[in-house]
Formats: sequence, structure tokens, C-alpha cells
Amino acid sequence: MKVKLLTTISFFTYQVSISQTEKLLHGKVIYQELVLKNVEVINKTAKTSTRTNELGEFAISVKEQDSLLFYSKDYLFTRLKVTLKDLEKNNLVVEMTPKAEELDNVVVSRSVFNKTEIKNIANNKEEINKIIIRKKFDEVTSKVTVYDGKIKNGLDFSYPIFDKPKKKIEPRDDRFKKLVNASCPLDFFIKNLKLKQEEKEIFINFCNTDPKSKILLEHPNVLSLMDFLIAKNQEFLKMKMDSKN
Repeated sequence: MKVKLLTTISFFTYQVSISQTEKLLHGKVIYQELVLKNVEVINKTAKTSTRTNELGEFAISVKEQDSLLFYSKDYLFTRLKVTLKDLEKNNLVVEMTPKAEELDNVVVSRSVFNKTEIKNIANNKEEINKIIIRKKFDEVTSKVTVYDGKIKNGLDFSYPIFDKPKKKIEPRDDRFKKLVNASCPLDFFIKNLKLKQEEKEIFINFCNTDPKSKILLEHPNVLSLMDFLIAKNQEFLKMKMDSKN
């Protein structure tokens, strides 16, 4: 009886030590039979990150219940929590899903998809259409010539008396906005930052006014960018509350 009790206690102690001790977790990121290289693997809990190598393999220090994020610009954002089974097996295989590029020719059959899946496909299509429309709008507006008030073949008023200081028009800087949209999926703003979908663009413009956003443009890093957005979100929510009071 004593031997059995000691064995049970030893096993329990071993399990607890594994779950509380940081361990190097090995794994591979794939899509079907294809290995995915340069996928950013982020330990959101420990605030560390690494990338997959040419064989899609990675190694990162984790503990049980740590939250791992997998990011690649061509694939959907993937997240998981590390379990004790993952630590013991130490051979994690993560399969990512490619981002949808075109849904116009997809025929949705009610016999194949349930209502929730149909709604998700419709939402994805709507988001893609918004991006396409916004891109076309940016292309059109960039080609518009602004009337400068001059009359063709008119009189030359270039004498000093007529000179007026010309207001310099600064070009719109959308680099930070593009970096955020490329790095963070929509559900990060809705689930993590607790923002409404229509508040996303307002929030990004709010963050863009902070000088720290320019530093992130010079040294882009997904983990640093998310930390910055989470910190700015506190200011944004406070500003919203103050405006209501």
C-alpha cells in the first residue's frame, strides 16, 4: 500500500513539475503535405517569439497553459494553448489554413454547410469586398489632379506683391495602417481589444498619431505591434468613456 501511495505521489509531483517548469517545445507548421517556412511563432504569455525554418520546424520555450500564436501573411491566424500532453509528447504539429482570395464563384450548398458556416463565409466575402473597394478607391484618388486656381495662358502674377506663402500639403501616410492590417486579423480587435468592427479604423488612426508608431514602422515586429495596440487600447477606451460623460 505504501509503495503504491509513493508511486502515486511521485507521478503527481512529476506532472506538476512539468506543468510549472519552462520547457523547449519542438514542433512543425504545415498545410496539408506542405511545410511552411518563416511562420512567426509567438508565445503570447511569455512575450517571446521565433520563426519556422526551411523544414517548417520550430522550437520555443513554453509552460503548460501558455498561449501560442502562429502568423503568416498568406494564412489565417492560428492560436492554441499548450497542454501537458503537448509538453510530454514534444512533437507539436500545427496545420494552418490559407486565406481566401476570391469567393465570387463559390456555390454554398445548404446540404453541406450549416447556418453558422454559411454566415462565416458571407462575412469573409464581405470583408474581402471591402478591401478590394478600398484599394480601388485609393488608386483612383491617387490619380486625381487638384485644381490649383491657375488659368491656362492667363496673366503672370509672379511679382512680389502677388506672392503668397504656399501651404505645403503633406502626403497621407498609410504605412502604419497597412502594417496593422497585414499583421493583425479582425478578431484580434474584436476579441482581444473589445472594439466594435466600425471602431477599428478610428482606433488605428488614433494609434498612428503616437510617435511610437513610426518606430514600429522602422523595426516591424508582430509581438511589439500587438503590445503597442493593447497599450493604446486602454487610452482609446478611456477617451471613449470621457466623451460619454
